[in-house]
Amino acid sequence: SRHPNLHGRRHVVPGMRPIHDAHIALPGLAVVDVAAADDATAFAVQNLLATHHAIAPADRTTREPGEPGVRLRCFIDLRQEPDA
Repeated sequence: SRHPNLHGRRHVVPGMRPIHDAHIALPGLAVVDVAAADDATAFAVQNLLATHHAIAPADRTTREPGEPGVRLRCFIDLRQEPDA
């Protein structure tokens, strides 16, 4: 399905996986969408999150033609410590 974004347009960023109930089924589970100017910034934010929480990291960013910047989505489990 399509979801509205902050600009009022109705679309989903290409390549962005949908959020499923399992991703947020329990307290402490979350989905984080990062919007950044470039890949380095998006991955730096993901790495910062990973120092504090257990995450299922994204391995790539996505770009929407005609839109500025990149997007990255990772899944966080606040109930677990990050990997050593």
